[in-house]
Amino acid sequence: MESQNYSFNNLEDLMKSNLKALTYIDLQFENCTFGKEQVAQLNTSLVQCQKLESLVLNLKQNQIGDDGASTIGTTLRNCKFLTILVFDVSDNKISDKGAQNIWLGLNDCSQLTNLQFAMNSNQIGDDGATTIGTALGNCKSLTNLYFDISQNKIGDTGAQYIGLGLSNCTQLTNLQFGINQNQIGDDGASTIGTALGNCKSLTNLDFQIWDNKIGDKGAQNIGLGLSNCTQLTNLQLGIGLNQIGDDGVSTICTALGNCKFLTSLNFDIQQIQIGDKGAQYIGLGLSNCTQLTNLQLGIGLNQIGDDGISTIVTAFGNCKFLTNLNLDISQNQIGDRGVQYIGLGLSNCTQLTNLQFWINENQIGDDGASTIGTALGNCKSLTNLDLDISENKIGDEGALNIALCLSNCSRLINLTFSSDNNDKLLKSSSIINCQNIKLLNISLQNQPERQTEIKRLAQKIKRLVKLKVDVD
Repeated sequence: MESQNYSFNNLEDLMKSNLKALTYIDLQFENCTFGKEQVAQLNTSLVQCQKLESLVLNLKQNQIGDDGASTIGTTLRNCKFLTILVFDVSDNKISDKGAQNIWLGLNDCSQLTNLQFAMNSNQIGDDGATTIGTALGNCKSLTNLYFDISQNKIGDTGAQYIGLGLSNCTQLTNLQFGINQNQIGDDGASTIGTALGNCKSLTNLDFQIWDNKIGDKGAQNIGLGLSNCTQLTNLQLGIGLNQIGDDGVSTICTALGNCKFLTSLNFDIQQIQIGDKGAQYIGLGLSNCTQLTNLQLGIGLNQIGDDGISTIVTAFGNCKFLTNLNLDISQNQIGDRGVQYIGLGLSNCTQLTNLQFWINENQIGDDGASTIGTALGNCKSLTNLDLDISENKIGDEGALNIALCLSNCSRLINLTFSSDNNDKLLKSSSIINCQNIKLLNISLQNQPERQTEIKRLAQKIKRLVKLKVDVD
């Protein structure tokens, strides 16, 4: 008999199907008010699927609880031939007992090569995480792993067991790992970092451990582990909202310097405790990433000044292939001197087509604004620009110089702009006569009373097709 594949979004259709013949099932039961009774019926059906090799089970946002989760664990225990499992029980009021029984079931799924597992937004603590880590360590054939256990109650002990389990997954080439918004400190982060060091075949890594209680020691061990992942081409690293300072950032950025094959990097270290010294380490690390085409760098809400930002943007001179750049340096301590360095750095990025540049809430004046404008004018391939220079010390002269230079961006079609001088920009003849801007988004945060006037001015732009004024 030929294998059969089926997708279901209600339980009755599944129960009526020829279960014994199914090798692939896609079950989409998100937000279906599943409780203990429905999970029991699901279990009765799935245990009959003796040939099942691939299972997608989406039970997100139901009311499963620990009893339902335990039944699902029994179900998984019978799926011994699975090679692919996509499993989402996020937001289901599951605590340690339920998590333990789900992962005890996964213990028998030893042939898995692809696992996507989402258990975020529950009530899992260290006991549940301990069983999760042990079971994960038995999945030694995994090459692709998506693991999201964020927004739970996991501390160092649970994180250490998860790290120990992950350290056995040495065949991984693709890893998405989300353990953010828990209660993990240096000890847990250190074990997870050591585990990363065992995953030497990784080419794609999305690692999110932000909003925990990690300090320099934990960050340093994450960096040491990451330094072994030298084959990475795509990296997303989120470590913000922790207690990491310059010393912790230094080791992580040294590791970045070893990732010489990176083409895409998203590095989010917002709202920690780094100053100029840490920023300089970031720049030194980035200077070795010469193959980057996509860079997202979020370093807002820190204490970075002119000296720190100078090293970061100097590194852009080595990133000559950049086409997409998102740079968020808002809410720091950058003045006109720092912006001059930024201008020099951006002037080397001649291939940019998409730029998001947020430098709001710093200490920039007219001279700095003029430098920004000159740099943007050199980015002649830009088609999309999102520029936020609000809440600085920029006057009319600086706004007019930015407008003049933007008119040199002959390919610019989509402009999103936020400034305290929006009216001056829009009154500029350079903007009014601009031949290319078709989509304009103006942000009026803290200025809702200006909406009518700004709309009137913007509608004078000759080629404008669509206007949006954001007052939120």
